[in-house]
Amino acid sequence: MAATVLFAPAQCHRATTTTSRRGAPSQCALLLPPRHRRRARGSVRAVPPEQSSLPQAPAAAVYGTAGDVKAALYGALDGANRGIFGMTSAKRSEIHGLVELLESRNPTPEPTAKLQDKVDGCWKLIYSTISILGKKRTKLGLRDFISLDDFLQIIDVKKEKAVNVIEFSARALKIFSGKLTIEASYTVASQTRVDIKLQSSTITPEQLMNIFQKNYDMLLDIFNPEGWLEITYVDESVRIGRDDKENIFVLERADPSEV
Repeated sequence: MAATVLFAPAQCHRATTTTSRRGAPSQCALLLPPRHRRRARGSVRAVPPEQSSLPQAPAAAVYGTAGDVKAALYGALDGANRGIFGMTSAKRSEIHGLVELLESRNPTPEPTAKLQDKVDGCWKLIYSTISILGKKRTKLGLRDFISLDDFLQIIDVKKEKAVNVIEFSARALKIFSGKLTIEASYTVASQTRVDIKLQSSTITPEQLMNIFQKNYDMLLDIFNPEGWLEITYVDESVRIGRDDKENIFVLERADPSEV
């Protein structure tokens, strides 16, 4: 999921990475990306093209608490399939407006000082502006016989390590489960930002690697997390990040048993 991206403890880590492969920074996380207003390091905020400011006061007042905003965001994301395969401009604007409103109520203004308490553990991607559309989707087989399942992120703060696990299934080919595992290291760059470096990647089982091998560079380019990630919101259950490729990532806490 610079996918969009931070990382989990040993009990969450099911996958192992065996094949090293470095890639150029990608269009990582998962649609039309927001534009970033560049400010001083550590204070970058992205503003979606459809929405140049927060909702006006009367509209914002509808959401009394951050919990109300989160509930509205979950409602807007219903049926969106994490945004990977596209959505209408109106739906995207609604989601991005709620994301920005939630960011304005961030209870953790210096998240990198609280990584152990707030970020360490297992997370599941519920929305991203990373997109897999058109010919790219067809080449990867994601239109017909391969399905995308969960996007999980495992963050181990003590080891400064992030593992992104993208799960697939190909029932038509009798491959009921497989995964792309991307391992990365990170370093704290500011009170809100981390720099991420790709370490290795692998696809298991071998049959799934055989399917993706021809387009492996394309697949890795989509999900390569290398670059920087700004943590714009984090609480006990939800985390939002924006990366140097102008992607938005929204994740929720996940049960370690899901990995």
